[in-house]
Amino acid sequence: MPQHKLLVANRGEIALRILRTAKAEGLSTVAIYTPSDALSPHVTFADEAVALQPDSDSSESEATAYLSIPRIISICRSHNVTLLHPGYGFLSENAGFARAVRDAGVVWLGPKAQVMEVMGRKHVARRVAREAGVVCVPGSGADSAAQLDFDSEGSTTGLVEDERAASEVAERIGYPVMIKASAGGGGMGMAICEHEGDLGELFGRVKRRAQALFNDGSVFLERYFPAARHIEIQVFGNGAGDAVCLGERECSIQRRHQKIIEETPSPYLDSRPELRARMYDAAVRLAQHVRYGSAGTVEFLVDDERGEFFFLEMNTRIQVSPFVWFAGIPDLQLYVEHAITEAVHPGLDLVKLMIQQGLAEAEGLPGLAATSIEMQQSTYDALLQEGRQSGAGWSMEARVYAENPAVEFRPCPGVLQYVRMPSEPWLRVDTWISTGTKITSFFDSLLAKIVVTAPTRLEAISRLVSVLGDTQIQGPTNNVEYLKNILDHEVFRSGEATTTFLNTLEYHPRAMTVLAASVEMTVQDFPGRDTRLGIPRSGPMDNIAFRAANILVDNPVETEGLEIIVLPGAPSAFRFHVPTVVAVTGKHVSGRVGGQDVGMWRAFEISAGGELLIETDAKEARAGGWRTYLAVRGGFPGIPRYLGSKSTSMGLGGYQGRSLIVGDELVLAKECGSTDGMKMKTISPSLIPSYPSHFIIHVLAGPQDDEEFVTPAGISQFYATRWRVSPSSNRLGIRLESSEKIEWARTNGGTGGSHPSNILDNGYAIGSVNMNGDTPVLFTQESPDMGGYLCMSTVVTADMWKVGQLYPGCTLEFRRVSWDDAMILLETNTEWLQAFRDQDNSRSSEFQRTLEEVTPSHSKLFITARNPTMVVRQAGDSAVLIEYGDMRVDFHVRARIHALETELKDFKVDGILAFCPCVRSTMFYYDPTIISQAAVLALILKADGMLPDSMNDMIFPGRRLTFPIVLDDQWSREALQRYMGSIRDKAVYLPSNVDYLARNNGFEDKEDVLGKLVVSDWLVFGVGFYLACPFLIPIDPRCRIVAQKMNPSRTYTPQGAVGIAGVVAAIYPIVSPGGYMLFGRTLPAWQEWGNGADFEPERPWLLRPFDQVKFEVVGEEEYLEIEKRFNAGQYRFKIEDTQLSMAEYSAFNASIADEIAQFEARQAESVAREEAREKVLLEEWEQRRKSDIKPAAFEEIHAEGSAVITSPLLGTVWKICLRPGDVIPSVDTTVMILEAMKTEIPVKAGEANVGRKVVRWGEGVREGGRVEGGDVLVVLE
Repeated sequence: MPQHKLLVANRGEIALRILRTAKAEGLSTVAIYTPSDALSPHVTFADEAVALQPDSDSSESEATAYLSIPRIISICRSHNVTLLHPGYGFLSENAGFARAVRDAGVVWLGPKAQVMEVMGRKHVARRVAREAGVVCVPGSGADSAAQLDFDSEGSTTGLVEDERAASEVAERIGYPVMIKASAGGGGMGMAICEHEGDLGELFGRVKRRAQALFNDGSVFLERYFPAARHIEIQVFGNGAGDAVCLGERECSIQRRHQKIIEETPSPYLDSRPELRARMYDAAVRLAQHVRYGSAGTVEFLVDDERGEFFFLEMNTRIQVSPFVWFAGIPDLQLYVEHAITEAVHPGLDLVKLMIQQGLAEAEGLPGLAATSIEMQQSTYDALLQEGRQSGAGWSMEARVYAENPAVEFRPCPGVLQYVRMPSEPWLRVDTWISTGTKITSFFDSLLAKIVVTAPTRLEAISRLVSVLGDTQIQGPTNNVEYLKNILDHEVFRSGEATTTFLNTLEYHPRAMTVLAASVEMTVQDFPGRDTRLGIPRSGPMDNIAFRAANILVDNPVETEGLEIIVLPGAPSAFRFHVPTVVAVTGKHVSGRVGGQDVGMWRAFEISAGGELLIETDAKEARAGGWRTYLAVRGGFPGIPRYLGSKSTSMGLGGYQGRSLIVGDELVLAKECGSTDGMKMKTISPSLIPSYPSHFIIHVLAGPQDDEEFVTPAGISQFYATRWRVSPSSNRLGIRLESSEKIEWARTNGGTGGSHPSNILDNGYAIGSVNMNGDTPVLFTQESPDMGGYLCMSTVVTADMWKVGQLYPGCTLEFRRVSWDDAMILLETNTEWLQAFRDQDNSRSSEFQRTLEEVTPSHSKLFITARNPTMVVRQAGDSAVLIEYGDMRVDFHVRARIHALETELKDFKVDGILAFCPCVRSTMFYYDPTIISQAAVLALILKADGMLPDSMNDMIFPGRRLTFPIVLDDQWSREALQRYMGSIRDKAVYLPSNVDYLARNNGFEDKEDVLGKLVVSDWLVFGVGFYLACPFLIPIDPRCRIVAQKMNPSRTYTPQGAVGIAGVVAAIYPIVSPGGYMLFGRTLPAWQEWGNGADFEPERPWLLRPFDQVKFEVVGEEEYLEIEKRFNAGQYRFKIEDTQLSMAEYSAFNASIADEIAQFEARQAESVAREEAREKVLLEEWEQRRKSDIKPAAFEEIHAEGSAVITSPLLGTVWKICLRPGDVIPSVDTTVMILEAMKTEIPVKAGEANVGRKVVRWGEGVREGGRVEGGDVLVVLE
């Protein structure tokens, strides 16, 4: 037998399924692919893979490339292909393609082209069926062979050309009728007409739709049977007039004329063996009549009342499911077609039969021999009997779609945030999805086919219900609960469901739907995510109001709820499909159900179908506070935990990793409604927090509010200042404004950077007041946990809820307290929550009390006298920052930090939570309710005393990982072009970061500095900042390039970019803002879903401290190929075990001491020169910026008879939507869009202004200008 080679003219899992079978049969294989499929599994699995390169001057899409017959035929010829399998879709039903393949001397694995042409046109297929003696559904054309000479139109085409002819046919066969596209399929291109009026309305629409979908507007009519069964018969023919039957499948459970549940045997035929025999005979007879040569399906409509059956169509394409998780063998992947048919015929492989048929044709035969075992009916009868004897007498399949059954089965694209399929010996799951799969709106929304086998039908139903209950596909809405609803219905269980069963099936999802999404609305839980390593904690910004809402609805305080920002014209609204108990807390808003006020800070139940509206007006918006919370009894069980929390953060967690939008549907708990005797909690107004316009926020001094960084006068001034909240604030951080300048004690940050706020990177505590240059930023739930700016003070845990209610334009002052005072405040909060739970009003007067400022304590809690010096700095009430030595890079210091952490962990003391090590420090986190600050200090001193004076004898095991890198890459250069076009156009580091790095470090040109950056391995000093970003320092001191941070920072940095600030390099894990000087691009050390051999779902980061990174230079084209494999989870890093010996490192440094000194001296001179240049350029830019953006001057407008629209808050005018002279048409007209808290805020006209004409804008109002809360935005006539 000659060596055959099979090409699969398809992509994805269908291609992979065919390739696996082909390889099992000993065939060589060829895959074809477009650029985006270059690293798909079918490409890497095939023996050969050939690119379908689109023409360079063509605008064709990649999908179109799979439709290029000449291109595919050319590949067949150039690669000596002998067999071609078309899969399904694309060209699989194109008779012209089949003919071209055969004309090229290649065997087509499928029916002959002429058979495809005949059976692919429904009206022609009806005629052929009649010729074979198979009765068709009454319709246009004859219905049986006996009627062929008596067609009313004198022809047997069956096509209906116009509405008049359609009306005549409908009159003859009787209503209801169905209009069908002759070239249609998959439930598309058809419509039901109950009477003549429907026919007139729908006929033209179906023809137009058919033309658009199938490039063929031909239609025909059939009688529509409301009470009917859809039963299909599986056949296989050898192309020589022989055919066998492989049983039936009942597919009566349909939505949009597409099956969602199928089973074999048919419950209808199971009690009618004679009818089954006649249908089998008709199907085989038709296959024999057309000399069918492949696997095929003959579909019949069965009249449920009279037991008559009618031919519908013959399906000539292969319908192959994606890959299968085979229950009980998780590492084995099987691939199946028509799974339930194969399930009841153990050992059956229809695709293998198709290949065998093709091999026979390649030998010059019509196909498989009539005498072969494959073409004996007894073969399949025996397999069926074997299945029954082994307990596989019945099989049932449910199709899981990403769609919303409650909204006419609307497709629901999005990311599958968690996928877990159950495992049973009798279960098979055909699927292509996994956690992290993105469902797009471009393709079918089928997620999985869940197939069970059982001895009986009732057992199969029971198993399918159980499996669906255990199936977890969490993300966008799917139909799993809908399928369970069907299976539990008595009509289905009794086997009496027909094709119209779903039309009357009542279904009410246990869910709530978003009708209006306000400014921002995210899912949060308490206390949030505790992974650390730069993975934000998230959780509610105001944890007091959040926990109170949960208490009101009888939830544990940790339960997930919604954090909402409501502003005038931007309400939130929800429809509850089942009775649900809810509570609204936080900033004052108006809550209404059915137009009735439901109030706040109380529980109430919304009836099924009820809608909750949460809104505010301009007066309420300026009353104080910023965030509102909605708690729902039982929370949102359909939202999975990501790294231990359901909180939303930076594209992670929550619902789809984003703010909720209109149309989102959140699954509710079974216990979301009230129970018998449940009392709705109502809280006394005396217990409700108030949100002032000026906040006093208690802080602990430090970690860096001492004279080393800020002058004594500057420290006093910092705490005396009334800071104003900037509109450029959000959950990432609250930016503060003041006319006062920080009085720095230093002129620069030394090795930390050029600005005096710069330090060598260290850990940050939540609540830190971070000095980002001259701008204080109050760190919140989404802030980084590590970085290179100093922090003046840290908000006490008890006052973090206040941070969540800060709003643009409000003011605050920081008041220093002692650690003991912080504990008193924390206990007060705990007692208040308990009083809230007990509805005890006696504690209300103690809540929100303001403490007097204590005598300022020094932020340095302890300083040791040994060398290197250890300094312990206060970092809030639940952390301390431990520093060693001077502010410079010293590997011995980093080794000492690691040793100290090891000793502290070995103490195994309750209350020690985590460490955040970096260059010369570690942030030590502890639980203050378990262990006191004094006890923590004692442990640190004890551990430090156990360390040797020298680290020379220490050896640190680690790993050496090789990262590909493109130096001075196009993507980093594009990021700089964006920066220059939108932020700052002149700086010492522009237009090229790499050229700046060369000048700043005393190199002649960029090639020299780039060579230095890759010649040495880099040590991972810390992992954190954001999303486990690694902080790296070259092991060779002669390669430690220094750089300042960009000022201001970029708003865009490509994923995988590598940059330097100070002496520290970082690999950016995602597309994000950033300020490091970019010199190349590599792979990120972060995979969101843990894909790939080097990652895990619960550990989606790669690097850890004391790993070593080697950069291997690659070109941009090679990098793109590597990146595709990485994104597909197919890339493996080269990882070797290694170690860092401090003795060897010291000896190496001593051997090159002179070179180090020369390099550092040249570097220092260059840095001074570049800093001087940057100082001039920065001053020029700041002066130009001040002249470009002048503050707006506002004045009161008192024109008689005029009306005004005012700003609801402090913000920036982003867009003016109307012009003078425009008339406001409706209450929802957006007159202007403001920007505040990094959010677009539409300003609506309001009901009172409908019909008024715009006269002018308020004084000074312009796009880009700032407005205060209450300022006039628009003057109306």
